[in-house]
Amino acid sequence: MNIRSLTRGDGVVIGAAVLLFIASFLDNYSNDGASDGLDLPNLWASGPVLLSVVLAGIIGAALIIVSRALPQQRKVAGLDLGQFGAAFTVFAAWSALGNVIDPAGGANNFSGISSDGPSAGTGLIIALIATLVMAGAAIATPLVPALQAGLLPAPKPAAPQPYGAQPPGGYGYPGAQPQQPYGAQPQPGQPFGQQPAPQAAAPAPQSATADFSPFWFAVPVTRPLFAEDGSPTPIAELAPGTWYLAVEQRGAALVAQTQDGRRGVLQDTSGIQRG
Repeated sequence: MNIRSLTRGDGVVIGAAVLLFIASFLDNYSNDGASDGLDLPNLWASGPVLLSVVLAGIIGAALIIVSRALPQQRKVAGLDLGQFGAAFTVFAAWSALGNVIDPAGGANNFSGISSDGPSAGTGLIIALIATLVMAGAAIATPLVPALQAGLLPAPKPAAPQPYGAQPPGGYGYPGAQPQQPYGAQPQPGQPFGQQPAPQAAAPAPQSATADFSPFWFAVPVTRPLFAEDGSPTPIAELAPGTWYLAVEQRGAALVAQTQDGRRGVLQDTSGIQRG
């Protein structure tokens, strides 16, 4: 799981889920006529509120975060996990609204509550606010660009060596002295022990991509990576907040390499951030 793929909208969902969990330990009902010292039940004491508000909201938030952090989208009955999670959060907000409007269900026979009936407690009201914020963030994140920005700042990568380059001092290093074959005689006019002058190498043919230098980049939103053979099926997905290496350019598209060594074509390069 890649937590750097989480967005600001996902951060709002996480915060709302934490607030909902805290609210579940607060009062479910409030009644001015309750007996002194009476302990009013919290949200865990009411089965309908626990199942339809607390657990539904927390499960919905977990599905949204897991769906965002997975490298590949998982589907159930043709729907993404994130879509299931958004539906759970909307259901939790709707159920919380119903319980705030009519909190008397299951409390009519509660000892110590006056005949005027109970009203919504602190925990139930905070749960309504948390579920409304959670559902709003889950629905608005795919639509609002500000919520699609990365939750964690992407780390700046170190300047990479050119793709395929050898380390300093190794083969092909400009400062390395060419070795004389074993048993070869010095060239005429050359002092004994001096290395022979290297012969000029034939110029390498220029390719269409000779001016291209590999670079690191990050995508603003999740984008598919297609196979280099032109297959329409994506082989991977590039997530925002993660740096990838562009190793080749093909027109407007880039050939990118993922962390696990897979290579593919990124067709949509609009808005990418170069490292």
